[in-house]
Amino acid sequence: MERTLVLIKPDGVKRGLIGKILDYYEDKSLEIVALKMITATKDTAKDHYGEHEGKEYFEELINYITEGRICAIILMGEKAIDLVRKLNGNKDPVKAELGSIRGKFTIDKTQNLVHASDSIDSVEREIRIWFPELTSKDKYEVI
Repeated sequence: MERTLVLIKPDGVKRGLIGKILDYYEDKSLEIVALKMITATKDTAKDHYGEHEGKEYFEELINYITEGRICAIILMGEKAIDLVRKLNGNKDPVKAELGSIRGKFTIDKTQNLVHASDSIDSVEREIRIWFPELTSKDKYEVI
């Protein structure tokens, strides 16, 4: 079993898409092992997007992720990282498969509804950022 982190970004929360997005993951037998609603601070956002610091779009990313509430989720299942990224679809809504989350719901390349970890290392780093209260990687509770 593999874990991954998903963020339903402020545009997804504002548009009332949390349930519809979660359905995609649950329909593929991914288990929700932790979930919470939060508003990201600038510091948390900078930690999350650290690899983009210095790029021209960095401030836009920070402003976007901190503009409203997000839904942070830890999912678990077989090949969860790759599966979730496939379900999310391409960041560009024109290139996203129509059956993916972004293909169905995204209307903007930057405000693209969801984030998913891209590797095991990213999962561990991002869970520490968004779920600092979880100290053991083997113990999860729904928050």
